[in-house]
Amino acid sequence: MALRACVRNLNRKIAPAQYQRALLHSHATSFGFKDVREEEKSRLVGNVFSSVASSYDLMNDLMSGGLHRLWKDRLVSDLNPYPGIKHLDVAGGTGDVAFRILERVSSVKYRALQDASVDDLQEETKIYVCDINPNMLNVGKKRAMERGLAEQKSLVWVEGDAEALSFDDESMDGYTIAFGIRNVTHIEKVLSEAYRVLRPGGRFLCLELSHVEVPVFKDLYDFYSFSVIPAVGELVTGDRNSYQYLVESIRRFPSQDVFASMIADAGFQKVEYENLVGGVVAIHSGLKI
Repeated sequence: MALRACVRNLNRKIAPAQYQRALLHSHATSFGFKDVREEEKSRLVGNVFSSVASSYDLMNDLMSGGLHRLWKDRLVSDLNPYPGIKHLDVAGGTGDVAFRILERVSSVKYRALQDASVDDLQEETKIYVCDINPNMLNVGKKRAMERGLAEQKSLVWVEGDAEALSFDDESMDGYTIAFGIRNVTHIEKVLSEAYRVLRPGGRFLCLELSHVEVPVFKDLYDFYSFSVIPAVGELVTGDRNSYQYLVESIRRFPSQDVFASMIADAGFQKVEYENLVGGVVAIHSGLKI
């Protein structure tokens, strides 16, 4: 069952600040379970996603049994986008989340206003897909072309760094990042940038692989993660190492509670999270007020 927990009402113990700082440093200087220099991490992660870009969709289906589609549907449902929204989807190069947002906006039934036709309102909608990896963006653009969305003015593709966004302050109504934040070097910089570009009232949403704590399920999940996923990656793509990194990076990512406290520290209010499939993934959210 999904668990929704507000940070300010958590009965669990939030990790002390000193521990959080140590954990953040550890994440910034790790590539999976390996210790690396901070300046080296982004290059290594970039190599991983350049390697897996062409098989990204297939492997997501195989690794999650297709559940990643439902998780992304849930993320967009929580966002509840509307015609005219200015939205930023970060680390979303393949377009999976952006396409869902666009479909959701297109399906919303609304009346034309006196001074604006339905077409005018659709024209105002902007969904910016930002990814640091050009190979992932190329996958998304190809998928957009296959869907007949290549000329869609509402979709804007941007090559950019989540830790140093090129967008103006308070320029976005919404911000999503799905399966991307655990791969950055400095999580706190990503959260700070998310807060900066959101307008007051804007919502931050993060879908990420997280931590399972149910004892028996955790053992099964660990076996699947470390024994099955790298083997499938090697069989399908010939690249075991990239998928070994992906499962290791999950274990180095902060727990749900710690990550929630980091979102709150970035300035967001009403921070909460929802565990899906026992914590295999979690959706964290916060409001800029």
